[in-house]
Amino acid sequence: MASMNKVQIIGYLGKDPELRYTSQQIPVATFSVGTSEQWVDKSGAKQQQTEWMNVVVWNKLAENCSKYLTKGRQVYVEGKFQTRKWKDKEGNDRYTTEVVAREVLFLGQGNGEKTDRVPPQQHDTAKQQPQAHTAALSSPEEPLHIDDIPF
Repeated sequence: MASMNKVQIIGYLGKDPELRYTSQQIPVATFSVGTSEQWVDKSGAKQQQTEWMNVVVWNKLAENCSKYLTKGRQVYVEGKFQTRKWKDKEGNDRYTTEVVAREVLFLGQGNGEKTDRVPPQQHDTAKQQPQAHTAALSSPEEPLHIDDIPF
């Protein structure tokens, strides 16, 4: 039986992207995206719940997200869920689940701003597209050790 790990999110950045580099100088950026659901409960009161997802982007896409995205900006993110395990300072196992983005779409902010798309491309592509926000994206070319992740 086949399975699929695909995540699609439309939400708002909860913080500015944080750009860092692995020990091999591979750019990696992280940011959180919030999605909200609203409903009216049985008593007629409006309710809202926001879910926050941590997002990780690599390579040129990481650099472009860091350069062009800011807290509060609406984005579309497509990627996969990934859980990482590490040891904290006390030696306890710790886990985090995050979305590893393959594609990011910068959505307008309601001020007539046009949409900017950052499409996935082959990670060995050296050409930069004419559009300012186009970037190559991939996971690192070789498997990373947990010590290589700068957060």
